[in-house]
Amino acid sequence: MTVSGLWRKFSGFRAGRRQVQDESYYLASQWTLMGRKLMKHGLAKISLAVLAFLYLAAAFGNFLAPSDLTAYNAGTKDAPPTKVHFFHEGKFTGPFVYGLTSSRNPETFLREYTEVTGEVYRLRFFARGPRYKLWGLFPSDRHLFGVEEGGGIFLFGTDSMGRDLFSRMILGSQISLTIPFAGTFISFVLGILIGSISGYVGGIPDTVIQRVIEVISSFPSIPLWMALSAAIPPDIPVVRMYLFITIIISFISWTGLARVVRGRFISLKKEDFVTAARLAGVGNFMIIVKHLIPGFMSYLIVNLTLAIPGMIIGETSMSFLGLGIRSPATSWGVLLQEAQDISSIATFPWRLIPLFAVVITVMAFNFLGDGLRDAADPYK
Repeated sequence: MTVSGLWRKFSGFRAGRRQVQDESYYLASQWTLMGRKLMKHGLAKISLAVLAFLYLAAAFGNFLAPSDLTAYNAGTKDAPPTKVHFFHEGKFTGPFVYGLTSSRNPETFLREYTEVTGEVYRLRFFARGPRYKLWGLFPSDRHLFGVEEGGGIFLFGTDSMGRDLFSRMILGSQISLTIPFAGTFISFVLGILIGSISGYVGGIPDTVIQRVIEVISSFPSIPLWMALSAAIPPDIPVVRMYLFITIIISFISWTGLARVVRGRFISLKKEDFVTAARLAGVGNFMIIVKHLIPGFMSYLIVNLTLAIPGMIIGETSMSFLGLGIRSPATSWGVLLQEAQDISSIATFPWRLIPLFAVVITVMAFNFLGDGLRDAADPYK
């Protein structure tokens, strides 16, 4: 076969392959096109990986944290982050930490820590530690890492009571990362349900719902949080407090989505396909579920993604103000509340580490929402 023949054959193969790709593109469903577009968004992919890492860490928090929330040590109050060493006296010995000794600075009256190079405590993986129940089901005392008995490792330092900040931050993420999901889901359902009734039915129900939305939206968030939190007894269990905080945040956050859904329903319910479905005998519920909501589902998914950062800020703000989770339970907001003193931050800057976790999480959700917003218009 000549060179020109080979080239024609290769060109025909490329043209056929391009035709198949074009057909698969134009025959693909909306969700398939959104997925393809999303995978081309660099920041969205990175954000998705970051969020997956954070939620995996929260799911296995009890295993990753070397200590629990009730571990106090007055001898290591306000200790700086522990340095992990690999060489002792010029020889490689594997990861280990030195012992710590503290002394009072005669000028500042602050406690200062120095390493005792004669005390070596090796780092152990899958070490035994405080007992816990993984996901509340599987009892265990294995932790990802720990040190030999007598030593201590504090990757992010300790707080004013000698508690390991790394462990508190990992365990606090279980609340700070799951309350927003639960609260967003509840507000998402309320927004769609109430907004669809308001927009599709109209009349008196629409008027009543809109006036209720206006009343709820007119209240400033912080005073409303304070009023609702005041109704929660201070001595209730942590699980019930978790439920109440979720309900409070959800009660405030559904109004914006409900108004958007109402506007979309008003514009879509007069379309020809809705009229055809009604003439075919389809019930109102099936028209809403099968025809109207899927018409702007891409917007709802983007709204859901972008609402989660607001929920994270809301839970963090409530705990920061002392209206949410309270010690000994912890969340990122509780950790930031304990670091609100400027002089304390200047002396112990590692207490601000939870702030970076909040910033990274919120930015990751925002970048993912931005990628979903671009992917919602796959033909663009």
